[in-house]
Amino acid sequence: MNKIFLIIRREYLTRVRKRSFIVMTVLGPILMAAIFVIPIYFATMQDEKRVIHVVDETGLFITKFSNNDNYIFIPQYTDLETAKKTLKQTEGYALLYIPRTELNVPSQAMLYSDKQPSLNLTGYISGVMNREIEKQKLAAEIRHQIRLSTPGYEVAADSAADNLMSETILKNIKTNVNIITYKIEEGGIEKKSSTEANMIVGMVASLMIYMFIFMYGSLVMRGVIEEKTNRIVEVIVSSVKPFQLMLGKVIGVALVGLTQFLLWVVFTAILVGGFQQAFPEKFKMPSAQEKFVTNPQMQPQNIKTETTANLQADTGNETANQILEAVSSINFPVMIIAFIFFFIGGYLLYGALFAGIGSAVDNEADTQQFMLPVTVPLIFAIVMMQYVINNPEGPLSWWLSMIPFTSPVIMMIRIPFGVPYGQLALSAGLLIAGFLATTWVAAKIYRTGILMYGKKVNYAELWKWIRYKG
Repeated sequence: MNKIFLIIRREYLTRVRKRSFIVMTVLGPILMAAIFVIPIYFATMQDEKRVIHVVDETGLFITKFSNNDNYIFIPQYTDLETAKKTLKQTEGYALLYIPRTELNVPSQAMLYSDKQPSLNLTGYISGVMNREIEKQKLAAEIRHQIRLSTPGYEVAADSAADNLMSETILKNIKTNVNIITYKIEEGGIEKKSSTEANMIVGMVASLMIYMFIFMYGSLVMRGVIEEKTNRIVEVIVSSVKPFQLMLGKVIGVALVGLTQFLLWVVFTAILVGGFQQAFPEKFKMPSAQEKFVTNPQMQPQNIKTETTANLQADTGNETANQILEAVSSINFPVMIIAFIFFFIGGYLLYGALFAGIGSAVDNEADTQQFMLPVTVPLIFAIVMMQYVINNPEGPLSWWLSMIPFTSPVIMMIRIPFGVPYGQLALSAGLLIAGFLATTWVAAKIYRTGILMYGKKVNYAELWKWIRYKG
């Protein structure tokens, strides 16, 4: 046992002292913090206002585009060619051209610009035109129905349709239904939940485990190949058994990965927390009571003047608050403990196999023929992520979270949606059993392959090594 600890210590210290480990330990938290901070920071920044010239030959949309913090729409009552020249002379951002068609409403529009227009701009223009076209089609249908019911009253039908299709009525009938989900726990306790938040947390955790298993498993395999190629292993196995060498190498690299992950979590939390302290206004989310007190438009005497835009903004803030509340309802202590366990268990299971593959070949190019059957279960788990998200309690999801080769990825997807502790314990026990089984198989291959040079190994040869009882 002391020899295994010596090998673990050697593997651990050798790798944590490498420059690449130090660089990735520093860069990792910076990149992870940037993923959280940069979108929030830039979302609060206002872009410079860009001028959009509009040539609308139909006359239907010319007054429908509203100026905002990012775009200013200027009508151009001229032909297309003249408008293009004006755009260049005034250094406008883009020219929107809506041609007249033989149909009552156009089906397309052209946007001219010397730069690639942003998705926000094209999406806004498309949305405005879609709403106006829907309004025109609905008004035409209303006129048609009124004329059918009251023949001879075409003028009255047109007037009634116009009244029905007023902007105020259209805005009032527009509705966004927000579904708030509650999870009923044992004892009848109700907690807000969010399928979207659970999905994101589960996917991130699963992808991280998938990435770490491949990254550190490949590190073990390359280390075995390097020691075998340099004949260093011949000196080492004269003092320790091959199984002790393999086990010490796998566990040592696992501790390296766990150390790096924990450092990433701590440093990322420090960076994000520091940014929140430095720029608190970027992360401040006012409550409903604060908005009522601080916003004069929300005072009783001014409630009627509240605009549609403000209502939509308040709805967006309320949705954000609901998402934050739903995220906080996730049992993160269980998530963190499960992540560490399934990361270590999954890595040990696959790391032993990677070590066995490394011992059976003489160079990294020869590993490809043996990598496919080892990596297929992990890849299959990633492919099945969407199914598990849609049906986390289904029988296929249950089996995939129990099979040791797929459970590290699938179980991390299911946990945010709620997994009974009995299923967690069963999955953990099966993963431990799977690790012991793969370690036994890998040790059989490692014992023979680590001292074999210059021979091309195939699956039949590996099967002989596994069956060998000596």
